[in-house]
Amino acid sequence: MDPHLDPKQTARLIAALKEQIAQMPAKLALAAKYIIDNPGSFALDPVRDTAHKAGISANSFVRLADRLGYDSFEALRHPFRDALITTNESHLGAGWLDQMAGQGHAAALQARAVQSELNMVARSLRQMGAQRTNAIVETLLTAKQCYVTASRASYALAYYFHYVARMALPAIDLVPRHVGTTLDDLIGLGPEDCLIAITFAPYSTSTIQALRQARKQGARIVLISDSEVIAPGVEADHVLTVTTASLHPFGAYAGAMAVLDCLLSHLIEAGGTEARQRIEAYEALRQDSGAYWTGAKLPQIRS
Repeated sequence: MDPHLDPKQTARLIAALKEQIAQMPAKLALAAKYIIDNPGSFALDPVRDTAHKAGISANSFVRLADRLGYDSFEALRHPFRDALITTNESHLGAGWLDQMAGQGHAAALQARAVQSELNMVARSLRQMGAQRTNAIVETLLTAKQCYVTASRASYALAYYFHYVARMALPAIDLVPRHVGTTLDDLIGLGPEDCLIAITFAPYSTSTIQALRQARKQGARIVLISDSEVIAPGVEADHVLTVTTASLHPFGAYAGAMAVLDCLLSHLIEAGGTEARQRIEAYEALRQDSGAYWTGAKLPQIRS
């Protein structure tokens, strides 16, 4: 790290970009938005890669650098190399939390809440373990058909997991779907299939019923919950226990989401070329169908 570099410089740069973006020409606004949203990638990637990811020309980033008072793209990128969120965060320590805790009641509550979330994620991922994860990935990849189920608040987790996992596992269904019931959607479940169930105390009746039905029909079961023992007659082949304890009266899902994201990383990696091609096909379809909002594009001006 450059000892002469002001560590607050990147924060000031991003603040300046946010303040000025509404007044920028369309191409420069897209360049600014990319930097705001992706400071880590911006710090590492060459200008051509950055331009490709942002969907604009490299010249737009050069012009943005000039607008901000830098003499080159590299000069603009330089301070971001000391703010790589994805690699340097763990080296910052907890001093910033201690500092926050001494800034009043609201700040102290925020510090406690942040520490609670960090503890949940760390504990949940530590309990996950590589060997257990590999066994679960093998179960999912070898199943004829996979189903993922949840209800109430945890249904959002199941929806997200299914949304991404289908890139690596085309034979995965989210249940219940439409206006059916979970048991109706699992009517064809068999020994070659797999059920992924997500439930946290107080446990959902429909999820418990689905787990019992899956066991009765001989399907393999992956349970993601806050306990290995959730109800009589529920026996899972694999259990991922996550921590949900929070400062408010309801369970918090940061640990569960981190575990699911980690599992998705393994699935996509195991999916290899086919998974990557499927992801690219999904992205192309969304782009072609106008699924993502984009600002009005200005005509290219040749200099």
